[in-house]
Amino acid sequence: MDVRRVLSLDLETYSDVDLGKCGVYRYVEGDFHILLCAYAFDDEDVKIVDLACGEEMPAEVVDAVFNDSVIKAAWNAQFERTCLSRFFGKQLSPDSWQCSMVWAASLSLPLALKNAALVLKTGEQKDRAGEDLIRYFSIPCKPTKSNGGRTRNLPEHAPEKWKSFKDYCLQDVRTERDIRKVLERFPLQEHEWDYYHMDQRINDRGVLIDRELVTQAITCDLMLSEEMTKKAYELTGLENPNSVSQLKSWLEDRGIEMESLGKKDVAAMIKDLDRHSADGEALEMMKLRLQMAKSSVKKYQAADRYICEDGRAHGLFQFSGANRTQRWAGRGIQLQNLPQNHISTLDEARELLKMGCFDMVESIYGNTPDILSQLIRTMLIPKPGCEFIVADFSAIEARVLAWLAGEQWRLDAFKRGDDIYCASASQMFGVPVVKHGINGELRQKGKVAELACGYGGAAGALISMGALDMGLKEDELPDLIDDWRNSNPNIVRFWWDVEKAAIETIKDHRDRNVGRVGFRFSANTLWIVLPSGRKLAYIKPKLQPNRFGRMAITFESLNASNAWSRGETYSGRLVENVTQSTARDLLAEAMWRMEKAGLDIVGHVHDEVILEVPVGSITVDEVCAIMGQNPKWAEGAPLAAAGYRGDYYFKD
Repeated sequence: MDVRRVLSLDLETYSDVDLGKCGVYRYVEGDFHILLCAYAFDDEDVKIVDLACGEEMPAEVVDAVFNDSVIKAAWNAQFERTCLSRFFGKQLSPDSWQCSMVWAASLSLPLALKNAALVLKTGEQKDRAGEDLIRYFSIPCKPTKSNGGRTRNLPEHAPEKWKSFKDYCLQDVRTERDIRKVLERFPLQEHEWDYYHMDQRINDRGVLIDRELVTQAITCDLMLSEEMTKKAYELTGLENPNSVSQLKSWLEDRGIEMESLGKKDVAAMIKDLDRHSADGEALEMMKLRLQMAKSSVKKYQAADRYICEDGRAHGLFQFSGANRTQRWAGRGIQLQNLPQNHISTLDEARELLKMGCFDMVESIYGNTPDILSQLIRTMLIPKPGCEFIVADFSAIEARVLAWLAGEQWRLDAFKRGDDIYCASASQMFGVPVVKHGINGELRQKGKVAELACGYGGAAGALISMGALDMGLKEDELPDLIDDWRNSNPNIVRFWWDVEKAAIETIKDHRDRNVGRVGFRFSANTLWIVLPSGRKLAYIKPKLQPNRFGRMAITFESLNASNAWSRGETYSGRLVENVTQSTARDLLAEAMWRMEKAGLDIVGHVHDEVILEVPVGSITVDEVCAIMGQNPKWAEGAPLAAAGYRGDYYFKD
């Protein structure tokens, strides 16, 4: 079999657009220049092209970039590909590109090149001094008397620094190539590269943004913030009523102690003050504080920064961005983390905002910050002549968990199309439960148990899922947990079987399976094999006593602070990883089928896909039918999808 040639690349660039705030697609539309290009074919010596000093891109590099039989490899390859697309004036197809960062992510390694090199202990390490050189040459500088008033540093302004910058660029290719050699021991499945290329096409395509709505929302929020700050100042007399410490002191002077001024704490205090007809000024200030906290203008501002020359926002998705599961992560606008909408008059609210009728928005809805928040999703619109069709998997995690664990009554309920919250409550309490009907009041208990208990959650999980806000009492929670677990014996058994298999595999390094899930050990790594064949990596696993004195699985990974350290896992967390990863694989395959059917995906949020299609070209039911197909490896999984069509994106 012919081995494809690999061209390793690293670029150093300049632009007057902030890369971190605007993304690479907008970055290359500014005053953009490729300064340096370091490259190497296979294991050959790394070479550098000094484009900033007049050197030309070598013919062998140009030929390779446009030759689909040559693999182009880079760390965060989207950057190099987008920059070269601008350089050559032609959008480069992602199909012959491989991203070493994505490959590393498949092993749950850090997404930063220098950190990945440190963890893998490669012979070549990233030079930390390069960050200062990037700040010097790659971003605008402030004009001063000492630099002659210039706004950009060129090679001639610091020849020694420029020489170091070239060395830094060369080193990046050596480091990336060393990492790639390690990664080659753990090949990525071919269809995972297909999914990566699909992801890049989605990012290249982008999604159209309603610029008028965004502009008016930012204007409205600015006016509103000024009014609310002025009102808060008049109410409290504080120098800065937005200051947490100043506001806490003001409240303490009025006999109100608050540990936190977070949204939930403020909302709870409002209820308390309102209930006891206490301090009217404090109540008014708390309501004002909650309104000010509700403002979601940052999403609109992010959208405004990301809008490119074509009116679309690009680069909003990070393939394998979620550690462990390799689910997609959001970038820029962060579509994976958008407020929901609940008002039934979205059309009217959108039009009032776009016309600048801010007073009418306030008089009709009474809470303008909340309306701005609810309209965020609607800033995503289809291009002229097209419409959105949005489809998502119904209760995908609950369905996947039931399928993996073999919880038959749940599988039967899903196949019948039953309301799972009612079905769960009925199973838990031994009586029929119908939404808005017989024993309907029990549905709420079924719902909160479903949301919190699937991965071994206890009372804390129920509370975090809003059990107390739903009217449940804290002393009810232990019984609720017991009822759910007694009703789902196969899921409970699945937790313990998965943990036991993982522990035994770490001990004896033998292969074993729990239903559709496999456990393997090699290269000092525990591998959990998903039904799709994809593997989850738990690096350098050990069995160590936890805080309860019980032997627990620990492994090296990124922690919440994005630092590489030893973390701990347990039965429920392992099952959560497997379930969410399987749901991710189902979404990836569904998107792949949609693309093969000629449908343009412009976005996806969790288990939901946003399509931009010519008006009337396909129905919602047809899209849902494509989405709900079972892959060969997921035979028997009770998949279902639902959706809607619309002239803008919203939460149905």
